[in-house]
Amino acid sequence: MNFDLRLPIGIMFSLFGLILVIFGAATGKSNAYNEHSLGININLVWGAVMLVFGIVMLVLTWNSSKKQPEEKK
Repeated sequence: MNFDLRLPIGIMFSLFGLILVIFGAATGKSNAYNEHSLGININLVWGAVMLVFGIVMLVLTWNSSKKQPEEKK
């Protein structure tokens, strides 16, 4: 049995990253968020970082599954 931990990690980070990017884009003009973070939209930035990391994990999973030969039963 082959279990690749990169698949659930990639799905989780991609999902959370997408949620943060959407939330950061929706609340980017709000002064309440910009006062505490020196004018940087933290939700948008870290959401993008998490989304990229999740996509990298999914690509690595997809590439490793293509390279492995199928087992004969």
